[in-house]
Amino acid sequence: AKEFKPTFNTRAPSFVPRTFAPKPAAAPAAPEPAAPAAAPKVMSISIGGAPKASPAKAEPAPAASNTISISISDSSNKSEESAEPEAQAEPAKEAAPPSKSEEASAPAEAAPATPAEAAPAAPAAPAAEQSMPAIPETREADDDVLLDEHFKEHLNVIFIGHVDAGKSTLGGNILYLTDMVDKRTMEKYEREAKEAGRESWYLSWALDTNQEERAKGKTVECGRAFFETAKRRYTILDAPGHKTFVPSMLGGAAQADIGVLVISARKGEFETGFERGGQTREHAFLAKTAGVRRLIIAINKMDDPTVKWDKGRYDEIVGKLTPFLRQAGYYKADAIFMPISGFTGAGVKDRVKPELCPWYTGPSLLEQLDEQKAIDRKINGPLRIPISEKFSEMGTVISGKIDSGHIKVNQKVMIMPDKRITDVVAVYGENENEEQMAVCGDNVRVKLRNVDERDVRSGFVLTDVKNPCHVTRAFEAQLQILDAESIITAGFKSVMHLHTAVEEVVITKLVHKLNKKLQKSKLPPPFVKTGEACIARIEVNKTVCAEKFSDFPQLGRFTLRDKGNTIAVGKILRIAKPGAAAANASAAGASAE
Repeated sequence: AKEFKPTFNTRAPSFVPRTFAPKPAAAPAAPEPAAPAAAPKVMSISIGGAPKASPAKAEPAPAASNTISISISDSSNKSEESAEPEAQAEPAKEAAPPSKSEEASAPAEAAPATPAEAAPAAPAAPAAEQSMPAIPETREADDDVLLDEHFKEHLNVIFIGHVDAGKSTLGGNILYLTDMVDKRTMEKYEREAKEAGRESWYLSWALDTNQEERAKGKTVECGRAFFETAKRRYTILDAPGHKTFVPSMLGGAAQADIGVLVISARKGEFETGFERGGQTREHAFLAKTAGVRRLIIAINKMDDPTVKWDKGRYDEIVGKLTPFLRQAGYYKADAIFMPISGFTGAGVKDRVKPELCPWYTGPSLLEQLDEQKAIDRKINGPLRIPISEKFSEMGTVISGKIDSGHIKVNQKVMIMPDKRITDVVAVYGENENEEQMAVCGDNVRVKLRNVDERDVRSGFVLTDVKNPCHVTRAFEAQLQILDAESIITAGFKSVMHLHTAVEEVVITKLVHKLNKKLQKSKLPPPFVKTGEACIARIEVNKTVCAEKFSDFPQLGRFTLRDKGNTIAVGKILRIAKPGAAAANASAAGASAE
């Protein structure tokens, strides 16, 4: 046997199965002699390129020896070729006699079955070039298959309302009625709540997992849960009702598609939440500003001893809420009223029994959610995922709602505004299962490769590499002043909530004042006050990711807050180019000097 001399190339061509020359027809079939026990097996191995050409006059191999030729060209197939069992040489030995050349003696059965076997003999490099154009078509076809399998629509539902309206209790009961929380777990919560002297709070503990929230009975952070019906998949966003935690409510509303405004029908509680300063009013306005187009008004606690499913109390609440919701932008088709009991479950999954409420024969809450019209999603649009949370779990993981496009494993993405390019390692859905792809509307967790957790923060946006979102420090916006303590002039400072970003801003110029028909004034106004609208130029303290409202409504609407109150809401009309804000500031400083 010859001495084994493997050859290594720096750049190996793509692996292409080699077709071997046909055997001479005139060669007589030699009888198969018995192989001696000590007969050597001659192997010629070339790693990284085509095997050496055999000399013109090669010595014939001994009759008793098995000659095997292996060519390994592709690093990706190296382990598969090198791990072939030696037992494959035995069928090859029976199929054909040993050839006269040491290099071209491997039978066709030893090569993997591919379409290249049926083609005539050709050099390896041209064959690899011919197969390359088919790769993009295969990837597009794979995307279409994954999108077809994503057949069940997903809705993000936010529960809003005044504190103690029963939002967490209603959400926990929905999880129990849809079998997302088993009976044993709920019995455990009931025992623990009874021991803590909070027996009626046990349903809310399915969403309020924080010990502080359980002890005080108040939701602090926007809770999240998942449930599914026969028609749709849902993510519950349980917003805190206390005025102190309105920023958390805004972060949840930015991810919501539809809202459930929970109203307490108990005597005194509705009046407290609805009068000036109550969160019923502010939550309804903020939900509309955040893009929640439809609202289901669930009049809760109808089983309370002070109510007892009284139609008069129900009509009183509907009569007071209807004109207010119309003022907030929710008209008759977008605001649906229904009586429920979040604690007993009446009207939540099944319809209210006639003996309890004979005057209401409409659908239950879950039926009403299933009957909502489908939302138009930009599944094939450019990727936009505003990052709401980040954490470390064997790598950096971000979470957020896909506002546009779709994302899949091994996709290259860009983190804006830092323009950091990375790869998607894994995608997790609402039920914590790993998925191959997620589409617009899904709330997902995405694991990223080679990204430090400290380099990502809330308000950043995960985007396409080829079509990233805009980044800016200045823009022109249309403002609607809701509740200002005094007049607003150029130089007014506040805190802006834009999708999941929270930044300090200053109004640098009032460009136009708008009348009720949104017609612009010819001269810039000196000030604006509560109830008026204007077009203003706004500068941000830090660079933010933003889009025009006409292009991406989710990334083009914002809220201005000051001293714990919502001052104004707005939508972005024009985005200044990067560096324009700094240029304007330097020009203003020069003119002042």
